[in-house]
Amino acid sequence: MEVFASDGTKVGTVDHMEGSDRIKLAKSTSPDGEHHFVPLTWVDHVDQHVHLNKTVSEMKSGR
Repeated sequence: MEVFASDGTKVGTVDHMEGSDRIKLAKSTSPDGEHHFVPLTWVDHVDQHVHLNKTVSEMKSGR
């Protein structure tokens, strides 16, 4: 399932849930080839995609 920032930018693809509070993104869709994690508090809603409540800039700054 694809994951999109609130500005519409695709930020990755779900690998799996890591624990009960974060999503692990697949490293195969990461520009640096590493796994990245998204806290569930950043999820706005889920339909055919995961939509976040953060822009890419906010995600990079950790806000």
